[in-house]
Amino acid sequence: MDDDLRVTPDVTLPRAELTWRFSRSGGPGGQSVNTTDSRVELRFDLAATGALPEPLKTRALHRLAGRLVDGVLSIVASEHRSQLQNRRAAEERLVAVIAAAIAPPPRPRTRTKPSRGVIERRLSDKRHRSRRKQERRRPED
Repeated sequence: MDDDLRVTPDVTLPRAELTWRFSRSGGPGGQSVNTTDSRVELRFDLAATGALPEPLKTRALHRLAGRLVDGVLSIVASEHRSQLQNRRAAEERLVAVIAAAIAPPPRPRTRTKPSRGVIERRLSDKRHRSRRKQERRRPED
């Protein structure tokens, strides 16, 4: 259980369902820039996973529809020079994306009536603005 990624206290992603790809990272890097594969691409098959309960999986698939390719979520990390640091960054990003996708929707806003003071201020500001614009006009003969 320690080997899995914890998204919420109830939801964990098994590392066995994660797919890794490594390639050379762009940008400056020093002597070993052309030889080390420090760029990390982490892929997680959201549509086929059994780690998420069905309602949460449906919610995540709906919310992440624009980021998924054939039901697979892809996270890329290349900000560090070390492959290990990029792997950790990709895992953290994956956990954050999944946690946001399975979070319950916010409560709907309850409509409230504007207070009397707010209404009076708005109307007095409108009158003031109207008077100011009338004073800018050319005087009528």
